[in-house]
Amino acid sequence: MGSMSGLYIHIPFCHSKCAYCDFYSIPRRGLTEQFVDALCHELDSRIASWPYDISTVYLGGGTPSSLSDEMLRRITAHLPDCDYEEFTMEVNPEDVTLERARSWMGMGIDRISMGVQSLDDDVLHTIGRRHTAAETIEAYRTLRRAGFTNISLDLIYGLPGQSVEGWRDTLMRILDLHPEHLSAYSLSYEEGTRLNAMRMAGKITETPAETVEEMYVTLTSTARSAGYEHYEISNFALPGRRAVHNSRYWDLTPYLGIGPGAHGWDGTMRFSNIPSVKEYVSGRGIGSRQVEEESNAERFNDLVFTALRTSEGLDLDKTARLFGEKLTDTLIRTARRRHVKAGNVVLTPSRLVIPESRWLISNDIISDFMEV
Repeated sequence: MGSMSGLYIHIPFCHSKCAYCDFYSIPRRGLTEQFVDALCHELDSRIASWPYDISTVYLGGGTPSSLSDEMLRRITAHLPDCDYEEFTMEVNPEDVTLERARSWMGMGIDRISMGVQSLDDDVLHTIGRRHTAAETIEAYRTLRRAGFTNISLDLIYGLPGQSVEGWRDTLMRILDLHPEHLSAYSLSYEEGTRLNAMRMAGKITETPAETVEEMYVTLTSTARSAGYEHYEISNFALPGRRAVHNSRYWDLTPYLGIGPGAHGWDGTMRFSNIPSVKEYVSGRGIGSRQVEEESNAERFNDLVFTALRTSEGLDLDKTARLFGEKLTDTLIRTARRRHVKAGNVVLTPSRLVIPESRWLISNDIISDFMEV
């Protein structure tokens, strides 16, 4: 065993599919028992040959909390027995009870990420969420009563029917709860989602870009005044409470992906499991993996893309060490030639950083630094 790595486990089941979701997930029917068998089999076989220590675990989805506690216990029993730096599980408000929350804690889970999206019941109904704002707040309080001291809440802005005032109201009520961490995403209409079909059919109207921008500014200023650090485009944390597992995705730390549709990276190879529960079950969890070797340019692009989305930015010394002076010098020249004067980036001898005020257009800026 060598240096640290993360473990991501994908549970693809949901009670129902949200209108905006394009992750691999399916409504929960049949196959769950066989799925858990296959998942445990994949965990055992992949971990046995994984060359790194696992220091963080993330149970994501789908909705892991849609599985019974008995199934979750079976899965967590197959994890290496060690003291994890962070063990997160994603939950939805409708699954939270005091008994279940205590049971999750007993499995070693010490951080909860809960999908809230909005505290406006009309907006929640439009996007197909199964909970109300009141149920969300009650679920949060229940998690606290159970003893969780590290909770992250997920929000989306730019939702159909959402006003800047409504967004501000959701934000203020969420921040009043003092979660340790907040993830807030600008809505994107993904192909194949129900929300995109509704938009194409004229049933809902896309929020204008200027309004989304105003919502972003409201988000950053409100979170800042409540004491949160904006440490990555979509992520805010109280001091010392950044997401350890997710932060490692952004600095090229290897991670093992388990479950249908899960991705992983071992330092040189990207691998992914085919997003199909049927295939996953029939291959007992190990028959559906695709592997793709990454070129130097692709690894460079990965680092640039993820690092420039964070408040720390890109470490130029590390970039030079990993990819050579030549690529790093080209990067610095591009920054000087196109972006420093425009205020799109800040360049110091050791770092290249996109300031928070430019994060909304960061994809356009970052694409200039990519190696083709």
